[in-house]
Formats: sequence, C-alpha cells, structure tokens
Amino acid sequence: MAQPPPFLRGAFRPFFLFAALWAATAIIIWVAAYSGAPVLDEVVDPLGWHQHEMLFGFVGAAVIGFLLTAIANWTGRPLLGGAALAALAALWVAVRVTLALGIGAPWLALVLELLLFLAVAAFAAREVIASGNRNLPIAILVSLVGISAAIDLAETGEILTDQDIGLRSGISLIVMLIGLVGGRIIPAFTRNWLTREGAAPPMPIMPGPGDIRVLGLTAISLMGWLIWPTSTAVGGLLLAAGLAHLWRMSRWQGWRTYRDPLVVVLHLAYLWMPVGLALLGLHLAFDIVSRSAAIHALGAGAMGLLILAVMSRASLGHTGRALQAGRGLTLAYALVFIGALVRVLTSIGLLEGIWPIHLSAALWAGGFALFAALYFPILTRPRLDDPSL
Repeated sequence: MAQPPPFLRGAFRPFFLFAALWAATAIIIWVAAYSGAPVLDEVVDPLGWHQHEMLFGFVGAAVIGFLLTAIANWTGRPLLGGAALAALAALWVAVRVTLALGIGAPWLALVLELLLFLAVAAFAAREVIASGNRNLPIAILVSLVGISAAIDLAETGEILTDQDIGLRSGISLIVMLIGLVGGRIIPAFTRNWLTREGAAPPMPIMPGPGDIRVLGLTAISLMGWLIWPTSTAVGGLLLAAGLAHLWRMSRWQGWRTYRDPLVVVLHLAYLWMPVGLALLGLHLAFDIVSRSAAIHALGAGAMGLLILAVMSRASLGHTGRALQAGRGLTLAYALVFIGALVRVLTSIGLLEGIWPIHLSAALWAGGFALFAALYFPILTRPRLDDPSL
C-alpha cells in the first residue's frame, strides 16, 4: 500500500472525490441544458442522461468507494489500491466521457459500466467469501445496480422499449442499500456518540426483528413499483413503508445529537427516505403530488445528503483525522439539504418558475463543490497517523 501514490491507497480516495466533483458538475450541465443552453448536443436524450448520471454516475461512484473501503473493515483484509484501483477509476471516467460526448453510445458505455459494477461486485464477493463475512447480499445488490445501469442505457438508446424500468430498479436498489447500511451505521454511530458524551439512557435500539420487517415491507413495495408502476395498491404499500421507516428512525434518537453535525446529518439524510417513499405512495394512490417530487426526495435528499455524510465521515476516519465537522463541512451539509428541499417543494408546486430550479441546483452543487475543495488535500495526502497508508 506504500508503493502507489496516496490518491490510490483506498477506493474512497478517488471515488469519493470523483463523486463530489461529478455531482456538482453534472447538475449544472443539466440545468444549463434544461434552460436552453447549447450543451449536451451530442446526447440523444438529455433528461435520460441527467437521470442516469445522477443515479449511476454520482451515486454509483459513492457506492463503489464505500463498498470497496468497507470491505476491508468487514473482512480484515487489505484495502484495494494501486493499479487495480486506478483501472476501476479510469473505467468510471470512461463511461462519463463516452456518454457526455456520445462516443459509441449507448453500447460502449453500456458495456463499460456493466463491466465496472460487475468487477467491483466480484471483488467484494471474493473478499467476503474468503473471510466468511455475512455481507455477501450487499455485493449482490451492487451487481444488480450495474445490471440496472445497463438496462437504463439500453432504454435510453431505444434498444429496449420500456423507458423506465432501469431507472426504477436502480432507485429501488439504492433505497434498499440505504435501508441496510444506514440502518446499521446510524444507530451505531449515534450510540457511540451518546456514550462518549455521557448521555443517560435510553440508547438507540440496534437492528433487530422490527428492522427486518421494515426492510421486508420496503422491498415488497418497491418490487410492486417495478412490476405495477401505476398501481394504487402499490401506492398504499409505499405509504406504509414510509411510515415504517419513520418508526424505525424514531428509535435512533437522532434529536439528541444536534450538537454534532457529523452525527445529526445522518438522521437528517435518512429522514428523506420515509418522505420520498410517502410522496411516491401519495403519487400512486391519490395522484396529489408529482412523481418528480418523490424521485428528488429519494435522490437529491436521501441519497445525496447521506452520501455526503458518509463520504465526509469515512474520509476523516480512514485518513487518521479527528471525527469533527468544521464550519465549512457543516455549511456543505446545509447547502445540500436546502437544495434538495427547494427542489422537492418546486416539484410539489409550492414554488413556481425556473428560478427555484436554478437555486436548488446552485445550492446542491455548491455543497458538493465545497466538500471537494475541503477534502481534496485529505484524499490526496497520506494518513496523518501512518504516512505509509
């Protein structure tokens, strides 16, 4: 691990930085195209590009960085680094370039992106199986995300007739990943913080049978959305799933962590999950809100803010730095949260015109740009406590 440059000593370094930079860049490109600027001229379907790049480009990079880093913690085996990591990062960049410039689209990007996700999932599965770890389902979910990405590109290129199932399946899989991973780390980090602060009981309740039932209901409702995307009954299930996640996170006592931005932001991010599921349920069951509101609550809200929270915390921990959020990082959290809120309110109809879309994009992109500026030196330099890592 001491041989490659620091930037290639762990997947969180390139993939977290790329995720933040692409989040800020891609959303500005999309809003410019949406406003009539001559960008994305080589892209057949600009809206499809925007959806794909947010879900499988930005979120995909963050998921890859998290998984390949967490694998080392789960298994006790070394971090992936060096030439193998550089090849995966280059593959991710290649997909972004081919899609934006329309090079060999959609087949070239489809093959490259599928290869990227399957390679990551295969490495993760090998490490998990070799160590006897229990996290094989997460590796399988990542492989399914890659398949969803390929389906989405095939739909964008009109190779497949269903123009939505790739997007719906990708969103569903990421929501399940948030439910699985978030449901483990958020109560654990909260409990650790409260214990360190000498807080009195009760403490956050760790995952148990109730959590399994909530995740099961979520999986059933999302599967229903995949099969019957306009079903009123599925809308009812999604509403129930949203309420179930509210009950779940009520046991984590996030309100007691308001003094530590690194912890409370995890709860604020997860709060977007029940909001997004409930909005999607309201759309299907009663058609009183747009689907866009639900998609942006889950995407810009839950995925965006939780990714920022996890990237910032994991980067500090894996580079030997204190788990403290300064004013700059706290501001980045606020920008992304408010940006997502403005976008959802616009989709609901409480804000009108083009200006709230521009505002939400500027706020959301600004939060990730600020993270990239703050964390560039952290992600490109050796660990503070061990320069060989």
